[in-house]
Amino acid sequence: MEISSKEHTHFFSNNTIVPVDRSSFKSESSASKENQSCCGGIKIFLGALSFVYFAKALSGSYLKSTITQIERRFDIPSSLVGVIDGSFEIGNLLIIILVSYFGAKLHRPKIIGAGCLIMSAGTFLIAMPQFFMGRYQYERFPSTINSTISLSPCLQDKSQTPLSALEKSQAKINAGCEKEAGSSMWIYVLLGNLLRGIGETPIQPLGITYIDDYAVEENAALYIGCVQTVAIIGPIFGFLLGSLCAKLYVDVGFVDLDSVTISPKDVRWVGAWWLGYLIAGVISVLAGIPFWFLPKHLPKPESRKDSSTSSEHSKFIIEEHKDQGTSHWQHAKLAEMAKGKEPEFFSQRLLDLKILYFLKFFPSLKNLFGNPVYILYLCASIIQFNSLIGMVTYKPKYIEQQYGQTSSKTNFVIGLINIPAVAFGIFSGGLIMKKFRIGVLGAAKLSLGSSFFGYLLLLSLFAMGCENSGVAGLTVSYHGAKLMTDYEEALFSECNSGCSCSKNDWDPICGENGVTYVSACLAGCRASNGSGKSTVFFNCSCVGTFESSQSSSAVVGPCQKGNECPKMFLYFLVISVITSYTLSVGGTPGYILLLRCIKPHLKSFALGIYTLAIRVLAGIPAPVYFGVAIDTTCLKWGSKRCGGRGACRLYDSSALRYVYLGLTLILGMVSIFFSVAVLWVLRKKSSLQDETLSANGERGACGTKSRKDNFVISDQLIQSTYWPEKETRL
Repeated sequence: MEISSKEHTHFFSNNTIVPVDRSSFKSESSASKENQSCCGGIKIFLGALSFVYFAKALSGSYLKSTITQIERRFDIPSSLVGVIDGSFEIGNLLIIILVSYFGAKLHRPKIIGAGCLIMSAGTFLIAMPQFFMGRYQYERFPSTINSTISLSPCLQDKSQTPLSALEKSQAKINAGCEKEAGSSMWIYVLLGNLLRGIGETPIQPLGITYIDDYAVEENAALYIGCVQTVAIIGPIFGFLLGSLCAKLYVDVGFVDLDSVTISPKDVRWVGAWWLGYLIAGVISVLAGIPFWFLPKHLPKPESRKDSSTSSEHSKFIIEEHKDQGTSHWQHAKLAEMAKGKEPEFFSQRLLDLKILYFLKFFPSLKNLFGNPVYILYLCASIIQFNSLIGMVTYKPKYIEQQYGQTSSKTNFVIGLINIPAVAFGIFSGGLIMKKFRIGVLGAAKLSLGSSFFGYLLLLSLFAMGCENSGVAGLTVSYHGAKLMTDYEEALFSECNSGCSCSKNDWDPICGENGVTYVSACLAGCRASNGSGKSTVFFNCSCVGTFESSQSSSAVVGPCQKGNECPKMFLYFLVISVITSYTLSVGGTPGYILLLRCIKPHLKSFALGIYTLAIRVLAGIPAPVYFGVAIDTTCLKWGSKRCGGRGACRLYDSSALRYVYLGLTLILGMVSIFFSVAVLWVLRKKSSLQDETLSANGERGACGTKSRKDNFVISDQLIQSTYWPEKETRL
């Protein structure tokens, strides 16, 4: 840095040589450059990490939006789809310990970049079966195919035609089934989701700690909040992408769409589910590119260098050695060793320290599980997340089956209405605690109240369902009465006794009497006209025998739900949004309760155990047993092209409503009981503390201090907090 002319004049006028400390100027200049470099580097990392959070949230929510599409495309039950959904958590758990331990010692940005590549590879792998399975073949009668041959759906001459026309075509298909590679291709979807879980693992722990290490201390919370905010935006775009892709036919661009006889409202419709995974994979690749050019270390801000505070890990180690009478010099070296800066001759000391830290694991675990508030809150969270994860996973299926909505509309509604309500609820919870300066006991009350009123609102959804569609032989008899007998036996009646029909077919037609028939053959139709979507069936004996029938014709596709169903769907949306908001309000208070009920040096360990328990005991099993329960409500299963049971074609609406909402509500109520126990223990501890303070005559002074300690947390509530599945808690 140059010296001004005034300074030169002053020096020489006194005929004395004044030494100028150029090193100080140089140090100031280098410090300012270092600060600028630090700020620029951390902001670049912040932008890159925010984009990665957006990418992983988008691909995760897109998977949720394609649950029904995957089920239909691969002809698998809901329970198997639940296993596919849970494979993400399994992949995450496989390497979480290795990444958390070794990741901090290696090049963190490059590890995150490698994770993005693995995540994108898994996303591409999910879409690959579409290009190896051949074209989507759904059940349909040959007369609906564009053809010059007109076939009668009801084949009366059994001696000459022992099989229906559809079964004949099916027999030809079965001959080549050994060569077809479509029956087990869902395994690639499972493996792809597993890879997604492995690739996503380093993003959260390494990315957040990198920001915390190199950001200015007062800016760290703001940066983390920005990242989490972007993570909430990701699912909105994920579901909107799912809505767009569900409108397109699965083989769009490869088949003539005029030959497709089904519409998006048909349960056999499969959208272009694979297209969204290709888009999500490309986004993941782009998100990982910047991390390969970021440095392993950034220059630390001056405030961090001069700060006497050390990391939680260092504090923990120093406190342990204080008890053994270690000197001040030893403390400093131990702190340096914990940060990886020790000289070579301290390597043996570091090894001893690691052994000591390992030996402290089991006492710390015992200390943690001996805390009644922590263990009760952990149990409440596990059960509540079982409820919420199961509900979120199958919410699109429930809306489609209960209210007769298309996959596209369902995903659009969830992405544009439900998820913003969740984000607003999370923000409101933190704002309430900040504004009213709520302490630990108040946080427990707010969390409990949020859960109680949320599940109370959920109870009202039992009254907002639609009746079963009228399907002859399944939900109503061929004469119009409600059906109570075995549905397989009831599919056959006097009106179709002269036809050679298969009970395994599902090619529904809608009679002019407003009743759906499983197939044109079972409707007793003897003639047809037209092709594709415009096919019309005539002389349908079963349609003519129906009580309210005035004609015996039918058209391709199932009949629409009742007139009251659209109104019920509107009521469902309103209550669902309010419920999502109410349940989300308790997220931030619950998280703060978790942090404040444990000792400071066990905080990271407690959060790790909490996340692990949620993933293992909620994220993996909940989609599976929810899927198994939903499968029990199926009335009509589809059949695979090569034989065997396929995906469910028709659910019992009432049974589905009671199973889906009932299971969610039961788990939620059990979690509320544990939350009540948490509040009771906290109240008991608070009353015991008050009695002790009163006995010592210090209740006034110490009570004020206790209240101040509780209010301290309010300054930290602006920080965005992370809890598993936050972005998909609907």
